[in-house]
Amino acid sequence: MDSDQGQIPTASPAPAEEPADDPADHRWECRSCGFVYDPAEGIRKQAIDPGTPFLDLDAARFRCPVCRSPVEAFRDIGPRNRASGFEENLKYGLGVNSLTPGQKNVLIFGGLALAFAFFLSLYSLR
Repeated sequence: MDSDQGQIPTASPAPAEEPADDPADHRWECRSCGFVYDPAEGIRKQAIDPGTPFLDLDAARFRCPVCRSPVEAFRDIGPRNRASGFEENLKYGLGVNSLTPGQKNVLIFGGLALAFAFFLSLYSLR
């Protein structure tokens, strides 16, 4: 009798794939004024609930809340947690290029606060 007869064949592990990029999570920027529509926030002034994707907005009625430009003036700038910049440049810059914009803000303003605190500490020396 064959020893492999009672065993269930196992599938080889699939290669690790990046998570699917869902266009419903993408932010959109107005090319006229720079306003960024983030679906996670919505627009309270225009009664657009948080979680409403940009592609689900009524193209005939929606206008930029800042400059009143139509939907055609907006461009897709990707999801919130994506690192900014060109994909081929993300591996350069001592790792700073791969940071998200929020992480870059913490790094920059945290460094400035630390430098300011160091500068103020010099007054304690006599």
